[in-house]
Amino acid sequence: MAAKKSIKLKEKYYITTAIDYPNSEPHIGHAYQKVIADVLARWNKLLGKDVLFLTGTDEHGKKIQEAAIKAGKTPRQFVDELAEKFKQAWAALDVNYSRFIRTTDKDHEKLIQDVIKQTEKAGDIYLGNYEGLYCVGCEAYYLEKDLVDGKCPLHNRPLETLKEESYFFRLSKYKDFLLSLYKNNPSFVMPDERRNEMISRVSEGLKDLSISRTSFDWGIPYPGNKKHIVYVWMDALYNYYTGSGKNKEYWPADLHLLGKDNGWFHCVYWPAFLKSIGIELPKTVFVHGFLTFNGQKISKSLGNAISPKVLVEKYGSDAIRYYLCRNFVLGQDGDFSEAALTDRNNNELANKLGNLISRVSALAETYSLSKTTNNLLKKLNTKKIEEYFKNYEIDKAVNEIFSFIDICNEYVQANKPWETKDKKILYELADSIKAITILLSPIIPKAAESISNTFSFKLTFDQLESPLKVSKVKKSPILFKKIEADKKVEESPKQEKINKPSIPGVFSMGEVQYSDWEKIQLVVGQIKKVEDLEGADKLYKLEVNLGDETRTICAGIKKHYSKEDLKGKKVILFKNLAPRTLKGVESKGMLLAAVNKDESKVILISPSADIEVGSIIR
Repeated sequence: MAAKKSIKLKEKYYITTAIDYPNSEPHIGHAYQKVIADVLARWNKLLGKDVLFLTGTDEHGKKIQEAAIKAGKTPRQFVDELAEKFKQAWAALDVNYSRFIRTTDKDHEKLIQDVIKQTEKAGDIYLGNYEGLYCVGCEAYYLEKDLVDGKCPLHNRPLETLKEESYFFRLSKYKDFLLSLYKNNPSFVMPDERRNEMISRVSEGLKDLSISRTSFDWGIPYPGNKKHIVYVWMDALYNYYTGSGKNKEYWPADLHLLGKDNGWFHCVYWPAFLKSIGIELPKTVFVHGFLTFNGQKISKSLGNAISPKVLVEKYGSDAIRYYLCRNFVLGQDGDFSEAALTDRNNNELANKLGNLISRVSALAETYSLSKTTNNLLKKLNTKKIEEYFKNYEIDKAVNEIFSFIDICNEYVQANKPWETKDKKILYELADSIKAITILLSPIIPKAAESISNTFSFKLTFDQLESPLKVSKVKKSPILFKKIEADKKVEESPKQEKINKPSIPGVFSMGEVQYSDWEKIQLVVGQIKKVEDLEGADKLYKLEVNLGDETRTICAGIKKHYSKEDLKGKKVILFKNLAPRTLKGVESKGMLLAAVNKDESKVILISPSADIEVGSIIR
């Protein structure tokens, strides 16, 4: 009797986002997190893993009830309408989640009542009374020491004093457990600065946590006491466990991705809740920074809480996804700039990638391809790109891919296949395009699908190692249309443009409107390392310490400063300008300098010795 073949099960990968509070419509701040999670989910699918990607809405709490009353609707009507708008927003951005969970889902409400009973059985819940300062926006209590000018540190508004009977979770019991967790498993909280923040705050001690409310009724009833509803954070955090598969087969989560306003709840409350009832902890909680929009905090009152659907209609989903992945370091704050998005789309997607696809496909249609060994592809460091994705350094992965795209474009120019009609050169380029497209497919899925159809290959990771099959190629349609700059901004007589620097990496001071300078972030840095750049007679590659991070800057100051002059020198850096790639190196910022009219002399503006590195220039 023949032996049965063993079936190799796929490695599971479970990724979640924070579930959004639907008290208003989604904006680009919500979208950033969802796009990054989708990219990581698609990347792991590409690696052949069985991926579960969970997102959704957090639908209980006082804030929802108040917003619903203000809108003249019941809480249920209110959340039903807004949950649909969140789904539409993620569909517009090609966010391909596995489940959109809502905390009003029946399976979640049942689970919450079950885990409350289990936590009571573990001896970690008791009935008491609570009085404290409460922020409705955060759905959380605050201590006096945590306030800023007597207001909520996140919402900048006065807090309510609430006093009510409450069930409490014995959070204080878990201080030593949490500190040990952070120390022995540093990858549980990422990046390092967020973990250090948790260690510092938990070390000060923990108070027991109020986990029920009686002052409003929009929530899951507390089991055994109908006067109480379950506190929204005790409710919301368990969505990750509810959504981990019918039989919880995807648990524990590989990655919880969330913003820094949610860090405390996920890094402190959540592991303590799970430890109490013996559920395995998630592997990593990654806390990312905030986005501003065109230099301003995203806010309905400012009128800049723009719907992702509106942005997609204007720029297209691939352009937005690419910009979010390319322009920001995951974990740090950033500014969503429409000008920077336009520049990225036009100069990188359209001019570099789009032009490469257009030229090679047109030439392949005319002259066809002839299979050969692809020596060009050896210049693509796939292992490095994999490592960047593994470490959540998506911006670096994209930079590495585009460095290879630059090499491919240089290869076209050097070999002139339109003159030589060399089918082997065209094959090398087409095969390299296959690799580029597969690696970029989690980021720009629409364009990737179109390119794979043009050159007849599948978007799977194993195709990276397989040579492209020779087939008939037709010229690709235009993948990335150039975005026109906003004419209203350009033509406004009230706003002068900042002088665009002609010296790479150096920003010269010119006559600029105050409103322009308001948008720029200037910070004091110190040059730690100076290197030559191969093939660049004017550029230095500088490593600049900004206190909380180190930036790489390419600056055209070689003829004005020696390496010895620059090392250890304090400088002023333009921190929030869009990065530029120079000689294959991504330069993240510019140095402030005084430059005379004919550019024969450049003097870097250097702060005095008593000004600390990382200081903000105002």
